[in-house]
Amino acid sequence: MTGQSVLKPFVGEFFANPYATYARLREVSPICRVELPDASPAWLVLTESDVRKALIDDRFSVDRTHSRASGYQGFSLPSALDANLLNLDGDTHLRLRRLVMKAYTRPRINEMRQGVVQAAEELADRIEGASTFDLVSEFANLLPIRVIGDMFDVPEEHRRPFSQWVGAMFGSQGPQQVRDAINSIHEFLLHLVAERRREPGQDLLSALIAARDDHDKLTEDELVSLAFLILSAGSENVQHIISNGIHTLLQHPDQLAQLRCEPSLLPAAVEELLRFAHPNQMAIRRFPTEPVSVRDVTIPAGDTVLLCIASANRDPARYPDPDRFEIRREDKTHLGLGHGVHFCLGASLARMEAEAALGALLNRFPHLSYATPVEELQWRPSFRSHALKALPLSPK
Repeated sequence: MTGQSVLKPFVGEFFANPYATYARLREVSPICRVELPDASPAWLVLTESDVRKALIDDRFSVDRTHSRASGYQGFSLPSALDANLLNLDGDTHLRLRRLVMKAYTRPRINEMRQGVVQAAEELADRIEGASTFDLVSEFANLLPIRVIGDMFDVPEEHRRPFSQWVGAMFGSQGPQQVRDAINSIHEFLLHLVAERRREPGQDLLSALIAARDDHDKLTEDELVSLAFLILSAGSENVQHIISNGIHTLLQHPDQLAQLRCEPSLLPAAVEELLRFAHPNQMAIRRFPTEPVSVRDVTIPAGDTVLLCIASANRDPARYPDPDRFEIRREDKTHLGLGHGVHFCLGASLARMEAEAALGALLNRFPHLSYATPVEELQWRPSFRSHALKALPLSPK
């Protein structure tokens, strides 16, 4: 400890507009001691330069064995879900990452593009005749479930429940609801792996099982944990990029008009959305393996450190006029998908899905508008994920 006072920023208006809170904190204390909603302590790092440096500093470990018992450690997972890439460093992380990277190569993503575009168009077909619809539940949630479900050949009837369990994990439900969701995910994946062992297919899970069984490269926990990470991240994050993206565009009609006039700007618009409106607020928590000095603050070994990606992406020391959404912004670098060895494995897939989704919606619905007052929109009460519970829209 350094004698810093403990701040409590994650209350009240924070959940509707966290960026205003980050801006105040950057001015007052760019590295601060905070109390999280569960009353556990953590260090919050807010500037782009400090976050970027910390993301590639191997003294900041994601391995819980380096943490203090009293600090925030994230979800309490069974061992069969915990041995995933987000909780591992060094050679173990790289070994597991290499096993799944073949599913996310650029040629593989390009092969998937036509199917993803078709899926987005089919979902748009379903809502075309409606007077109003909820973008979150009727489009944004369904597209990534279909894409990642196809990659793992998950039976259709199990896809929506799995997505709901993952949403319960991240939606700041009560402790019992979170435990129930984690238990349901665990049981589902154990059953799915057992099924795929009996009857292997051409899907990604079968490939991971074969890699373990033939070459002894994956333990059972590593196998189930990889399935958990890929399925949960693939279904959870993309849906909120889509819904936050449409909300952002509707809030900036001049940018929306430019994008409609020049569809070739769509990739650039997605990059700006990843900077401006990515749902993930924090990188995975870190634990210093030794005392680490950041600016004039020494963070003790074992303390929990939260690297605030959302604040870094709105840091005026890095981005001119950072709270302005600008699809023609020249500097397209951002930390929305991470940095360093823990850079998002599915980054190319996430970008492609977002482009397909936004392209289908903007092309199909030229008069897309809110179906409820903007001030009535409800956001998740979470410091980890800035995501809409629902986004009622009118397609006409």
